[in-house]
Amino acid sequence: MNIRNARPEDLMNMQHCNLLCLPENYQMKYYFSHGLSWPQLSYVAEDENGKIVGYVLAKMEEDPDDVPHGHITSLAVKRSHRRLGLAQKLMDQACRAMIENFNAKYVSLHVRKSNRAALHLYSNTFNFQINEVEPKYYADGEDAYAMKWDLTQMADEVRVLQVRVLRGQGRGPQARTHIALSCPAKDFKEECDVITFAMSV
Repeated sequence: MNIRNARPEDLMNMQHCNLLCLPENYQMKYYFSHGLSWPQLSYVAEDENGKIVGYVLAKMEEDPDDVPHGHITSLAVKRSHRRLGLAQKLMDQACRAMIENFNAKYVSLHVRKSNRAALHLYSNTFNFQINEVEPKYYADGEDAYAMKWDLTQMADEVRVLQVRVLRGQGRGPQARTHIALSCPAKDFKEECDVITFAMSV
């Protein structure tokens, strides 16, 4: 299994995974918007054949009156590849990228009140806290838990890793992964322009 930064050519497969796994679905332009604005923050999980079996779609919230913070728009893993820790790895990579690229202080998300499995994952594995209940948040009228996770501890770990890398101590694959989290927006835009042209021909 491989976790890597999402590329423009992955977007259609990410959308397909979303349609298979979740009731909350998005038009392709929504995926392009995330990729163009925050290319560093979305990740995919690949199986041994290079097929995408999970993804995380993330962004930064643009609120000038609040501290820098990210938002998990969508996280999904295909049923055939669940219970392998992929959701945790995808979330971890996205949050580390938020810290390294945008100095995020916390990350937020919404989850259906009825989605006990996701609520357990977010609460017990990542220590998300319920901030409030948003009535009728979803299109079908279901309420959502608005949740937050303080990234202070992770930010401290990221800084320690960065210092070790600079000193030549972080030579393992994990260190190399976190050095190369950034994907220049210019490169992503150029690839998206090519794909958009190809789809419109």
